[in-house]
Amino acid sequence: MSWSKRKKQNISQLTLLILSIVLITYISTFFFYRIDLTSEKRYTLSPLTRKLLRNLDDIVYIKIYLDGKLNVPFKKMQKSIMEILDEFKVLAKDNLEYELINPFDNANPRIRNDVINELYNKGLNPENIISKDKEGGTYEQLVFPGVLITYKDIELPVNLLKNNPGLNDEESINNSIQNLEYAFISEIRNITNRVIEKIAFIEGHGELNEFNVGDITKELANYFQVDRGKIGGNPGILDKYKAIIIAKPTKRFSEQDKFVIDQYIMNGGKVMWIIDAVEVSLDSLVNGTTVAMANNLNIEDLLFRYGVRLNPKLIQDIQCNILLVNVALIGNNPKFIPAPWLYFPLISCPATHPITKSINMIKTEFINPIDTIAARKSIKKIVLLKSSENSNLIEAPAMIKLEDIGKDVNKEDFNNSYQPVAVLLEGQFESAFKNRILTEYYPDNMPDFKESSIENKMIVISDGDIIRNDTKRTAKGTLILPLGFDRNTKQTFGNKNFILNAIHYLTDNTGLINIRSKEIKLRLLDRAKINDERTKWILINTMVPIIIIILFGIIYNYIRKLKFTS
Repeated sequence: MSWSKRKKQNISQLTLLILSIVLITYISTFFFYRIDLTSEKRYTLSPLTRKLLRNLDDIVYIKIYLDGKLNVPFKKMQKSIMEILDEFKVLAKDNLEYELINPFDNANPRIRNDVINELYNKGLNPENIISKDKEGGTYEQLVFPGVLITYKDIELPVNLLKNNPGLNDEESINNSIQNLEYAFISEIRNITNRVIEKIAFIEGHGELNEFNVGDITKELANYFQVDRGKIGGNPGILDKYKAIIIAKPTKRFSEQDKFVIDQYIMNGGKVMWIIDAVEVSLDSLVNGTTVAMANNLNIEDLLFRYGVRLNPKLIQDIQCNILLVNVALIGNNPKFIPAPWLYFPLISCPATHPITKSINMIKTEFINPIDTIAARKSIKKIVLLKSSENSNLIEAPAMIKLEDIGKDVNKEDFNNSYQPVAVLLEGQFESAFKNRILTEYYPDNMPDFKESSIENKMIVISDGDIIRNDTKRTAKGTLILPLGFDRNTKQTFGNKNFILNAIHYLTDNTGLINIRSKEIKLRLLDRAKINDERTKWILINTMVPIIIIILFGIIYNYIRKLKFTS
C-alpha cells in the first residue's frame, strides 16, 4: 500500500473514531447512570432520599454560607456539601437550586457585622477557626458552616457542623460530612411536608414547666405542633398526638391517667419517659448537705410491664462534669473554684445507633440505673446511653455532702461499670391493666380497652434534667438558655441533639433517621511518618517521574532507530 493511500485510510479511521465518540457522548446526555466505587458507598443516596427529591413540587432554594477564606478541613466540608447538592439536583431537576455565598465579602465592616447578626438571629451558629496566611502565619476568623433552606414562603436554618470537643478538627468535619444527607433531606422533607404532626408535653404531675423546656420546645416547633396539657383521666385525649413527653414528674400519677397513657401506647402512641427515680434537691446542697430519697411516682408498674425498672440508686462516675465550690473562709469574699462532681456524669454517645451517632457528650445530674426485664420476651431492649467504665452506685436514701467533692477517688471502688441510663424499647407491649377490674376507675362509662399493642416503641431515660435548660432572669423577663449549655464550663453538650434524634426516631415511620448510620471512613495520614520520611518522598515524587520520562525517550529512540535502520 502506497504512502498516500495509507495516509487517507488513517485520516478516515480517525474521522470515524471522532464522529463515534461525539455520537456516543450526545446519546449519553439523554441517560444518567453513575457507579459508586467507594467501599462505604459514600455517594449512594438512600431510596427515601431519591423518592423525596423526585416528588418535589416546587423549588427548594439553598443558600450555603460556608465560603471565603477557609482552612483545609472546612474546604473539604464545602466541597462535600456541593457534591451532595449536585447529586440532589440530578434527581430534583429544576426543583432544587443552591448558591454559595461569602457572608464576609463586603468591605464595609458595619455591613459585615449586620450580615453576621442577621444570620445569627436566623439560627445559624458561627464558628471561630484558625487559618494560615501566605507568609505562613496564622489568624482567626469566623465561618458559618450552615445553610438556609427556602421553600415557598418558609425558611429554615440548618447548622451542618457536628462539633465535638473530644475530637480533632478532621474527625469533627468527617462526622459532619457523614451526616450531610440526613441533615439536608430531613429539613427538606420537613419544610415541604403539608401535614404537621402533633406532640405534647404532659402536665399535672409536677413536670418541668414551659420555661425549663423552652429551648427544646422551640426546636421541636420546627417539625411539630407542640402542645402542653393535663390528661385529667380522659380516655382518648392523647389520640391526636404522634408522641408525648413526660419530663421529670415529681407527683404521683392517678390510676386514671395511667390507664389513658397505657391505652395510648396500646393504640400505637409513642412515649418518651424522662424520669427521676431518686429525688435530690440541688438548692439544698448549697447549705452543704441534702438527702436523696426514692421518688415514688406510681408508674413503676407501667414501666415494669413494658420491660424496664428504674432503680432508686444514684450513679457516681469518674467521667463527670464540674461544680463551682466556694473555698473561701467564713466572713471572707466568696471564692469559687471548679471541682469534679461525681453525681454529674458525662455520658459518651455510642456510634452504634442512629439516635446517638456523632453526638457530643451528654451532661446529666443525679442519674439512676435502669434494669431491663428479661421476662418481656416480645420487647427488644436497646441501651442508648450508659455510664462509663468507672462508675459506682449509691443506694437511696442517702446523704449527699458537698464536702465530699475534694476527696480522693479510688478507682477500685468504681467497679459498677456501664450502667444503662437510657433504653429504647421496641415490640408489642402488653397492657399494665390486663386482668384488672376497670369499672372501679370508670364506673359510669367504661372506655374501650386493648390488652396488647401493635408494633410500637418508647424511650425511657433516668434523668429528668437531661431535657431541662437553664434560665436567667433579666430586665426583659426570663431568658431561656440553650439546652445542653453548661454555665460553669461554657460548653454546650449534646443533650439537644439527643432529644431531637430520639423524638424523630419515635415519630418517623419511614426510616429516615437510619440515614444517620452512613459511615465514611476517615483515612488520615500518619503525621509522624510524614515528618520522618518527608525528604525521601519529596525526592521520589519529583525525580522518579523525570527518570521514567528520560528512560521512555531513550527506549523509544532506540526502537525507532532499529525499525527504520532495518
